[in-house]
Amino acid sequence: AGEGRCRQAAGPALRAAGRDKMAAGGGRYFCTAGRGLEPFLAREVRERLSATEVDCISGKVFFSTEAEPSELRRLRAGERLFLLLKKHTPLVVSGNKGKMLHDIKCFVIEEPEYWLDVVSVWRNLHECEGKKGDVSQANRLPLKRKAEEETTPVTKRQATEQARETLSEECQVEAGERCVESERESSQDYWTESKASLEDPPRISGEKPVANEQCSFSFRVSCRCSGAIAKILTSQEIGRAIGIALMKQFGWRADLRDPDLEIFVHLNDMHSVVGIPLFRLPLANREYIKVAGLRSTVAWAMASLAEISAGACVLDPMCGLGTILLEAAKEWPEACYWGADISDSQLEGADVNITTAGLMDKIELFKASVKALPLPSGSFDAVISDIPFGKKFKITKDIELLPDILREMER
Repeated sequence: AGEGRCRQAAGPALRAAGRDKMAAGGGRYFCTAGRGLEPFLAREVRERLSATEVDCISGKVFFSTEAEPSELRRLRAGERLFLLLKKHTPLVVSGNKGKMLHDIKCFVIEEPEYWLDVVSVWRNLHECEGKKGDVSQANRLPLKRKAEEETTPVTKRQATEQARETLSEECQVEAGERCVESERESSQDYWTESKASLEDPPRISGEKPVANEQCSFSFRVSCRCSGAIAKILTSQEIGRAIGIALMKQFGWRADLRDPDLEIFVHLNDMHSVVGIPLFRLPLANREYIKVAGLRSTVAWAMASLAEISAGACVLDPMCGLGTILLEAAKEWPEACYWGADISDSQLEGADVNITTAGLMDKIELFKASVKALPLPSGSFDAVISDIPFGKKFKITKDIELLPDILREMER
């Protein structure tokens, strides 16, 4: 009892079922989602991937599928996609930091053979798309530097705003939790997050890794903790402990800059999850969106609610940078789309996005006020728009115009 007991992350039957799925070419995944988008993502994985065992929790959707990487990449409502390693109820929190670290390490690294099975699935998926260079973490930094060199100051500012929005979405996912700030983190960061520092870990004499042939395999640990556990341990402490345990167990090599594999660990008051990111970039990063506006996942979800059919005419009377129109036209290309906005700069940005996406023949833009659209009554089958309700962008007397805006849309 003094040494602590390793917690079981799943029953033998569930683990055996997981191995059977992997042997059959399938896998168990989870995908993160923005606040309120979990039902959209759950429906999408069922319809697009024929997924089974779909389970939703706040901010994540778990599912099983035999889909290929190219099909997984097509998910539109999700943020990041992971191969699932572990899923369990919250870890028991106590005042003994040593015991808690021991319990966390046992939870993460128990059943080494299952770990190697999941890593094998990851490698197979990597080989399927290796030529695209987007599944693994390889060459991440050179790609980043090249992108920075080709990015204008305006695009950099927009990218920064989108990154902040992503962090905000992720923090909103933790609704109901008490996100505890690390003493060394800034007041703007709600999550304690760290890449594990694994230099010169202590060795135990006589200890041998499970698979010596894996010694050249490099990895890093990304840990996020919030709620009660974050009051006792920092993500740095947890990440380092897990990283050292993995090095001892498998003989893997730590590489914080350019690893072959990233291990994601998320511990909070609702669940304990361990996974491997499948793609280098988030699913929400659309290659066809040059100028970032509304979050792409939100835009897709809004368009999906319109039930757009072939031949339909769809209008966004406050299109901004055209994100809703882009997501709709990509997903339902057999419809026709129009976008209006009163701002020249917004229309210019929308035009850049539409050109980048190659949708010039699908989306028409024009300048007009949403209060008086130069369009006949009943000329569109659906109207979709991100109306400024004052949550993200401050509005003052414009709020008095909302009834008029809604009446014009209804017309």
